[in-house]
Amino acid sequence: MRRGGGETGRRRLAAWVAGAALLALALAQLVLPRIAAGVISSRIGRYGRVQSVSVSAWPAVKLLWGSVDSVRVRAERLALSPAQAAKLLWEGRSSARIDASAQSVQLGSLRLSDVTFSKRGDALRGEASASEADVRAALPAGLEVRLLRSAGGEVEVRASGGLFGIDASVDAVAQASEGRLVAHPVGFLVEGLRLTLFSDPHVYITGVGASVQGEQPLRYRLSIGARLR
Repeated sequence: MRRGGGETGRRRLAAWVAGAALLALALAQLVLPRIAAGVISSRIGRYGRVQSVSVSAWPAVKLLWGSVDSVRVRAERLALSPAQAAKLLWEGRSSARIDASAQSVQLGSLRLSDVTFSKRGDALRGEASASEADVRAALPAGLEVRLLRSAGGEVEVRASGGLFGIDASVDAVAQASEGRLVAHPVGFLVEGLRLTLFSDPHVYITGVGASVQGEQPLRYRLSIGARLR
């Protein structure tokens, strides 16, 4: 009788432990993603107004080790420097998938609208719209640019005003070079002149693009591809 009673007690204890473990996992699955979403919202919220953040991870306990399946972010308006944007991207490196959008982003001196961003593994892609007025406001006084073409991860523009020390109309190309975003004038004698537009040790630029989105008023759709390193 004692042996049978002891075995029954052990089975009950095992069932209780298993039930408690399942309950703990269920609570973790419910609570941990919300905590992670709150942390992400707080980080992004330093730069503006965040509408919503959702986090997915299975099992959720892996969030304790910084591993995330997917993150979805919606923001109203943000204002940050390129360096701060790169820092946010690096902070999200443990997420396998990120989908983010913002109505408006002030990125340094350039105002962008209808911004979308995605991350798949280490691959990054961003798109945004900018009006001719937004582009002009981001440039030094007296400098204007007009889009000529965009292909193969490069953007060619015609710059009027002072650029690369040349006070004239100059065709220039923006492109990725060894992970940096650079611009250089087109022409045999001046091809070696280069201006670094963006460089970060954790973000490797792979290409840029631009297209005319609308003409009255003139608007551009800009894109950039990169990867984390």
